[in-house]
Amino acid sequence: MPVATTSQNVNIPVLDAELPGVLEIPGGAKGLVVFVHGSGSSRMSPRNMAVASLLRDGGLGTLLFDLLTLDEEAIDRSSGHLRFDTGLLAGRLVEVTDWLSKDDRTHDCCIGYFGASTGAAAALMAAAQRPRQVGAVVSRGGRPDLAGEALPAVEAPTLLIVGGADPLVLELNRVALTQLEAPSQLEVVPGATHLFEEPGALEHVARVALDWFQRYLVPPEG
Repeated sequence: MPVATTSQNVNIPVLDAELPGVLEIPGGAKGLVVFVHGSGSSRMSPRNMAVASLLRDGGLGTLLFDLLTLDEEAIDRSSGHLRFDTGLLAGRLVEVTDWLSKDDRTHDCCIGYFGASTGAAAALMAAAQRPRQVGAVVSRGGRPDLAGEALPAVEAPTLLIVGGADPLVLELNRVALTQLEAPSQLEVVPGATHLFEEPGALEHVARVALDWFQRYLVPPEG
């Protein structure tokens, strides 16, 4: 019998805004994965939603939320600068993490991050600031290089997933991997481009992400 999942729309208060999100938690979940979307995306990213669905099937809770307000998104559509403001995005992710750690629905869950594109840099920067709260990080087609000096400070085991047909991002991830001191691994998806649109590519991402979170975020007891 499938495990029942509770699904709730949430508005998460941060210092200067409220960020809308969708919190979905399977019964008995011990881990919660926070999705940190990339450039120009939102909580409605179909790729992140597909990965989140598989993670929930694997017993993990998920939170998909918007990093920017509607007004900020409108500004960003014309300027494009907020999506690359990793300091702002990481700061908000830290506030969201603190909120989850206090909320009755989620305070007992181990928290992991799944970051995409520029969101991966924000996830790594936030993980460095909250080492006791963040148990694992996965990056999909991410820009971990944008995390800069935060990389050596990350304590959470980190998986970098990159498409084999995305050479520039692949090289940036290889360099970032050498700067990570936590347990880390580079997973190359053969033939996949930056958005993992090829048949089976996104399913590959979801499978290895689930394996990583099950290994490091909620390892089996005993």
